[in-house]
Amino acid sequence: MSKSPPQTSNNNNTLRIILLAAVAAGALALAVSRLGLPMLETKSAPPATVATAVSGTSANAPKGPWAASAPGRVEPKGGEIRLTPQSAGRIVEVLGSVNEKIKAGDLLIRLDAADVESRLVAAEAEVSVRRRERDGETVPAGAARDRRAAEDAFYLAERQLFGARADFDRLFRARKGATPTPEADLVKARDAVAAAREKVDTTRASLRRLQTADNAPAQSRLEAALSAARSDVALADASYERMMIRAPRDGAILQSYATVGENVAPSPENIMMIVGDMSALRVKAEIEERDVGKVAIGQDAIIKSDAFSGTEFQGKISAIAQALAPGRIGARGPRKPTDIDVLEVTIDLAGQQPLLPGMRVDVFLKPVSK
Repeated sequence: MSKSPPQTSNNNNTLRIILLAAVAAGALALAVSRLGLPMLETKSAPPATVATAVSGTSANAPKGPWAASAPGRVEPKGGEIRLTPQSAGRIVEVLGSVNEKIKAGDLLIRLDAADVESRLVAAEAEVSVRRRERDGETVPAGAARDRRAAEDAFYLAERQLFGARADFDRLFRARKGATPTPEADLVKARDAVAAAREKVDTTRASLRRLQTADNAPAQSRLEAALSAARSDVALADASYERMMIRAPRDGAILQSYATVGENVAPSPENIMMIVGDMSALRVKAEIEERDVGKVAIGQDAIIKSDAFSGTEFQGKISAIAQALAPGRIGARGPRKPTDIDVLEVTIDLAGQQPLLPGMRVDVFLKPVSK
């Protein structure tokens, strides 16, 4: 009587097939994930998410039809100004602090200028000697006399400007001392500096007209020696002024890296202070080349920031660059040949906003009518 084959062998074969199928499915899933291929069960992203993923902006885009979107960076009105030393020296005084409001011409950082002051005193003494020698000769008539008077007036205006700056710096440095300088005195000193600078410009223009006139006579030997001595004074004056780091415009101090006692040298990377006009903010956005035809002056824009989730800031395009350039907002390393050039646009923000300079934001441009 024949026996039936055992069922154990069939069960082992079935189990082996199931295990092989499971291993093959796992290997296929791993290969798909590494290659980045879409899975069949993945749902398609919403249109807004897909659009922002391509443009590099936030996925939390405001609702509505947009002509273009782009990354942007917040900066103060007129941009950030990075103050660097113009001459090598040691910092002896820092007169400005972060968030302090400043006016054009305010002394912010003072470098050690003892050697420059010595050269200036020696140059002024040489001018006095040469002036007496020149005045001892016969006074010329006509155009030569007019030119001599113009040269004297211009030199005197320059020295008055130097004195006005020195008086203002003295009052400005004492404004936080034991006996603070009254604000009215500072205003008066600022006005004196402005008036002296205007006088220098006026006398310089008058002297230049006389020097370039068709009938301008040649200088005498003593007049040439006096002009050379006055040039030394001007050079020493300019060297002294380079040791004084002043505010280039009205605004506020955004960052300060200067430390008393530190030695500094002229370098674009040696930033001592960053100043800017915080009375208004703007955004510099980088538009991709494919969206260049969708932007125009006066176009409305919506600004969003991750720091203020759910808040939309209003703005308008105020300036558009005239050429494409490499992007700077997203740059983190060496430029590659495959990098895309962008068009920089400036967007003025409406009103006072809580945004801070340096913040990265997302810019959404509204469509403009034809």
